[in-house]
Amino acid sequence: MTKKICISHPTKIQSIFFICLLLILSIPSISIGQQTHFLQHADTLNKTRLQAVTIGTTALYAGTMTGLYYMWYRDFPLGSFHFKNDNHHWMMLDKMGHATTAYQVGLYGHQLLSWTGLNDNASTWIGGSLGLFFLTSVEVLDGLSTEWGFSPGDFFANAFGSALFISQQLAWQEQRMSIKISFTRSKYAQYRPNLLGNNLVEEIIKDYNGQTFWLSVNPKSFLPQSSRFPGWLNIAFGYGGEGMTGAHTNPDIVNGIEIPQFNRTRQFYISPDIDLKRLPIKNKSLRTLLSAINFIKVPLPALEYNKEDGFRFHGIFF
Repeated sequence: MTKKICISHPTKIQSIFFICLLLILSIPSISIGQQTHFLQHADTLNKTRLQAVTIGTTALYAGTMTGLYYMWYRDFPLGSFHFKNDNHHWMMLDKMGHATTAYQVGLYGHQLLSWTGLNDNASTWIGGSLGLFFLTSVEVLDGLSTEWGFSPGDFFANAFGSALFISQQLAWQEQRMSIKISFTRSKYAQYRPNLLGNNLVEEIIKDYNGQTFWLSVNPKSFLPQSSRFPGWLNIAFGYGGEGMTGAHTNPDIVNGIEIPQFNRTRQFYISPDIDLKRLPIKNKSLRTLLSAINFIKVPLPALEYNKEDGFRFHGIFF
């Protein structure tokens, strides 16, 4: 007996990436093309900069929460606060997206507050917690909506991403490990375009089959300073999945049309990576731009393992 499953509501990860990209892109937009001294972090607290960052972040938060309400929640009734266990969805790749976003928003929040001259301890705790704050607000909206529910799995993923940034900053005053993302267009979106994306931009945001999440580790940071290991060369460990045309299970029929069945497969990777922030580049505007896009894993050779095929080598993996 076949299962008939309708196209579901767009995934919440859209709103999460929207928040992340706005914060990331705000940095080069205010710095590139300005005078050199504008790019430099203030030695002491610059109240004008702090006020600008505070107002900008508050406006972004208010605008994002308002936009999310009208885009996702307005058409569904509100109810009492409740929880929902969705840990079985998307082979946990959505949780990786939450952790990645919380980490990256915390990273850029810290950079913005450091730019104002706020001391490192305060910048670390306040800026590093911005991702958790933003994303927990989204979870609260979910918890009040009868359509969804507050996801403990999402919350702990958010907390992990923020904690990864904060703990490293407190321990080493630098990020020796970072969470990154890469994307390869998959063949699965064509079967459920409303769920997985109608075009490339939507697929990058919505299609978990094409997303790979990486823990990128900088070996040089753990070696003696006399080591000649390149400071910009990282080793990245990746996790992805494919064969998913539904969140938990794959439907046989979508909107009256039969679609192929695929094996849902977890994928594990190891690959070199480049830490764009550590490249020996003197131009500060270019360094700012590279730092802003450092959340993207650089396409390089990769070794994959999955239960279906065993080990596979990719000459270039995106």
